[in-house]
Amino acid sequence: MLSLRPAAAGPIPCKICNAPAPVYGIVDLNRNCWIAGGVMLPDIGVPVSYRRCGTCGFLFTDAFDDWSQSDFKTHIYNEGYQTVDPAYNGERPRMNALLVKELFAARKEERRVLDYGGGNDVLCSELRAAGFPVAVTYDPFIAEFAQPPSGKFDLVTCFETLEHMSDPIPGIGAIVACLADPGLVIFSTLVQPQDFARFGMNWWYVGPRNGHVSLFSRDALARAWRHHGLNVISLTDNVHLAFRNLPDFARHRFKPA
Repeated sequence: MLSLRPAAAGPIPCKICNAPAPVYGIVDLNRNCWIAGGVMLPDIGVPVSYRRCGTCGFLFTDAFDDWSQSDFKTHIYNEGYQTVDPAYNGERPRMNALLVKELFAARKEERRVLDYGGGNDVLCSELRAAGFPVAVTYDPFIAEFAQPPSGKFDLVTCFETLEHMSDPIPGIGAIVACLADPGLVIFSTLVQPQDFARFGMNWWYVGPRNGHVSLFSRDALARAWRHHGLNVISLTDNVHLAFRNLPDFARHRFKPA
C-alpha cells in the first residue's frame, strides 16, 4: 500500500546544514523528469511536498523518509521506471564509461574502480573490456550487485545517484568509506541553475517518479562532501569531482582551486 509521510506545517531541519527548511512547493507523485525518449505521466492525485533550505538552497522531500528499500522497488524502481528514464539501462552507462576512459585510461592497469549505484554493470563491463582490471559494480537495488564492496578503490564513479538519496549525508558517507586516500570520486548530479527562482518547482529535474528526492545547489553539494572532509570541483553543472587529496593519476587533468 502506498503511504507517504505527511508534510509538517512548519519548517524542518535541512538535511545538509540543519537550517530551517520550509515547504517550497508541491508536485504530484507521478511527476517525472522530461527526458528525451521518455513519457510524461498523468497526475495520480498524490501530493509530494518539497522543502528548500534558506541557508544552503538544498531542495528535498521527506515524503519517502519512512520507506523501505522494498517500497522504493515497488513504487519507483519497478518495471515502469524505464518509461521515465529510458537511458538508464544502456545509453547513459555507456556514455559514462566513455568519459571515464577518456579521463583515466592512462595507467589504467593500476586503477581499482568502483561504480557506486551502478545499476546493471554496463559501465564496469565497458571498463573491463577496455583493460581496467578491477571494475566493480555496487547497487543495493540490483540483487546481483547488492553485496557491499570490499577493500578501497582509488577511483569511485557515482553517476545519477545522489539525487536519489533520501538522507544524503550518510549516503555520501557510504561512498567515502569505499574511497582510498588519495582517491577520486567522479560523480554526476545536476545542480540547481543560478536562476532557479525563475523555474521553482517547474524545474525539469524535479521528479519524484524518477526518485529525485534530493536536489542540490552548488553550496549544498559542497557542504555535503565537506561534512566528510572532501573537496568538490565541478567540471560542469552535472559532472563533479570529490577528493581529500587529489591522486597523482588525476593531477595532470585537474587542479584544485
